[in-house]
Amino acid sequence: MSDYDLVIRGGTVLDGSGGEPRPADVAVNGGVIAALGSGLGPGREEIDARGLLVTPGFVDVHTHYDGHVTWENRLKPSSCHGVTTAIMGNCGVGFAPCRAQDHDTLIRLMDGVEDIPFPVLAEGLPWTWESFPEYLNVLAGRDYDMDVGGYLPHAALRVYVMGERGARREPATVADIERMCALLEEALEAGAMGIGTSRTLFHRASDGSPIPTLDATNEELLALAGTLRKAGKGVFQIVEDVHLPGKDVSVLRQLAETSGRPLTFSMGTGNSGPQIWPQLLQGLEEANAAGVTIKGQIMPRAIGMMLGVELTLNPFYTTAGYREVADLPLPERLAKLRDPARRARILAEPTDPDPALVLGRMVRDFDYMFLLGDSPDYEQPWEQSIAGRAQAQGISAAELAYDLMVEGERGTVLYLAMANYADGKLDAVGEILRHPDVLPGLGDGGAHSSTICDGSYSTFALTHWGRDRPAGRMPVAELVHRLSRATALTMGLEDRGLLAPGFKADINVIDFDRLALHAPEITYDLPGGGRRLVQRAEGYVATLVNGVPVYRHGEATGALPGRLIRGQQGAPRSL
Repeated sequence: MSDYDLVIRGGTVLDGSGGEPRPADVAVNGGVIAALGSGLGPGREEIDARGLLVTPGFVDVHTHYDGHVTWENRLKPSSCHGVTTAIMGNCGVGFAPCRAQDHDTLIRLMDGVEDIPFPVLAEGLPWTWESFPEYLNVLAGRDYDMDVGGYLPHAALRVYVMGERGARREPATVADIERMCALLEEALEAGAMGIGTSRTLFHRASDGSPIPTLDATNEELLALAGTLRKAGKGVFQIVEDVHLPGKDVSVLRQLAETSGRPLTFSMGTGNSGPQIWPQLLQGLEEANAAGVTIKGQIMPRAIGMMLGVELTLNPFYTTAGYREVADLPLPERLAKLRDPARRARILAEPTDPDPALVLGRMVRDFDYMFLLGDSPDYEQPWEQSIAGRAQAQGISAAELAYDLMVEGERGTVLYLAMANYADGKLDAVGEILRHPDVLPGLGDGGAHSSTICDGSYSTFALTHWGRDRPAGRMPVAELVHRLSRATALTMGLEDRGLLAPGFKADINVIDFDRLALHAPEITYDLPGGGRRLVQRAEGYVATLVNGVPVYRHGEATGALPGRLIRGQQGAPRSL
């Protein structure tokens, strides 16, 4: 006779509170944690966790699975890294509300801002909705390997209300703003997690046009913030160019004060130039000390761009010699690129034929470009950079990058640490990550399918900052807290992120000594055979969602207990 549905027996529990680890069994009944303690009764199913860590499932507050959740059930790569809850609709981009005539507009926007290719979205999205509540209803009828929730995306909202005027970034009228606020209120009632927006110059559609929210006035944003206050729920998520000269958190604080709700924004460090993150942290401290909830988000490692012949970008993609062969099948492309005459031609061609093309310059930053290896090393000294290696070999960095790029059957993938790598180290990231008002995030799971593979950041945070870094490590209990309970509470999800009776049984069982990342891999499993980067991990013995194992030893069990989250969730009653 079983006392419980499942018992995780004999593990070391890190309960998500940040407290010290302790030995305990964890029992599950009906999708919630039934008991913690020693010598618990038998379960219908048991997991032997002796020598293993038992943690809450991780809450990823910054993903872009808005399209994926309409066509697939397993949200890779996040589900490979202990994530049991994912929040979508970040940066103001998404697919609802949307009228039929604006489908292509929102697809181009997601294609450009988040590098999810137009053909993938055009084939994959069923468009069986118009309003945001209808979109949520579609998701509510589907099953997943994790729970999902979504912000109302401001860019989609603006285009829906204002049409071409919104897409062209014209100022919203009083009537426009009133309509947007009414639709936000409707979305919150239907289960939106809040509203996501962006006012960064870096967010552009695939045709080069800036995101429709770029020039949204403070009055427009404050009105939306006031709607959150009126509803008494929701989070305000924003990408704002706070790192630029003359910027600070004052506008963010005004929005948070107006909404009376949590606000979260993206932050990080540049690789060079003035570092303003100390001032941002001071602004965060002052705001939170005054009772205004503002949380920064930072990627726990460098924001990394993957470059290669098989991927969207490489150091030579702007040159005429490369563009001539770019659309050939991969084997033919590599053969052409290996021709000595073409190699010489490409290396001699202008590095940046279009001065406005920022990426054309960024992908030549050989001082911050590396071979990752397998197991991947995300914090390497300059001597191991392409520039450093080339100097040691007495050749140019461009020559070395080119020759590496065309090696092997599929070419070699290079890693560009394009931000968060000041002084060629992650020291500043560590200082920011330790701050109590900063959350780990910005992995962009589901986005940048052929350029960035940072959805694995939870595994990286645990291994690099909790175990492997020679100096500046963080307590593993604190890292688990940041990845689970802290992120859950910021989103108003009080029912998860903590291993305690009555809380959701979203649980990871981890062999911490074996926990490791593999190198990113290129797969062709998106709609229409679309390409994406995925990254696997070793050491996750089991991941449970709603008390059901969805992964064992890195392999999917076939179970899909994840569901749509409709808005904030209250704390459970004690059992």
